[in-house]
Amino acid sequence: MSSELPELIDTHAHLYAKQFDEDRMEVLQRAKEQGVSNIFLPNIDHASIDPMMQLAATDPGHLHPMMGLHPCSVTGEYHKELQLVEQWLAKTSFCAMGEIGVDLYWDKTLQKEQEQAFLQQVNWAMDLDIPIIIHSRESIDLIIEILKPLKSTRLRGIFHCFSGSIDQAEAIMDLGFFMGIGGVLTFKKAGLDLVIPQIPLEYLVLETDAPYLAPTPHRGKRNESAYVRIVAEKMADLLKIDLEEVAQKTTDNAKFLFGIPEKKQNL
Repeated sequence: MSSELPELIDTHAHLYAKQFDEDRMEVLQRAKEQGVSNIFLPNIDHASIDPMMQLAATDPGHLHPMMGLHPCSVTGEYHKELQLVEQWLAKTSFCAMGEIGVDLYWDKTLQKEQEQAFLQQVNWAMDLDIPIIIHSRESIDLIIEILKPLKSTRLRGIFHCFSGSIDQAEAIMDLGFFMGIGGVLTFKKAGLDLVIPQIPLEYLVLETDAPYLAPTPHRGKRNESAYVRIVAEKMADLLKIDLEEVAQKTTDNAKFLFGIPEKKQNL
């Protein structure tokens, strides 16, 4: 990692996905060359656990797996998936519960099951005192209402891929959560450029959601963790502050949330 570049953290990347099978090590190297010191890997369902864990084992100081059931993988048989999640939580320490939540964009027929699966995983995270990483597509208000009665010091995490309003941001901040900002920040007409300047930097972290949602000028192509620098640069431009300040604060936020200790400097 170049000492000339400020340290960055990608709080959300699916680098174990098949889209990276041909050049995964090169993708990881490019991320390090852009100053990305840590990458957090959210789980999806039973099929993603083995590739995620295998990838994380290749560089445990850099790659951090989470455990959880993605809402889009919730079916009528979701209890079987949750049993597997529970088994993994019992035998391995994870930095967070994720990616969990409710997705009302694709299909609302299993909304009740999604809410039940989400709440169960939130409770597990609180019992384990680890943060939650929330998927909230078309469901931010619903999730805020679910979490309000549970508000406590053990309830914390990230609203992944935040693209909501300032009112929603304020409700998220009131819960003590961070908002994950990725490539959507660079999209014209997305509206985030009007919201982000109204949110204190203390509540923001950076992410890519690789291989999805690549920032401009790579929009429509495969995303990767190195591109988190593009997001940081756009944020610095919108906030009219130096890139170094964005990098420092968002990195500190992520380290605080995930409990990543500062590396001791050699004297």
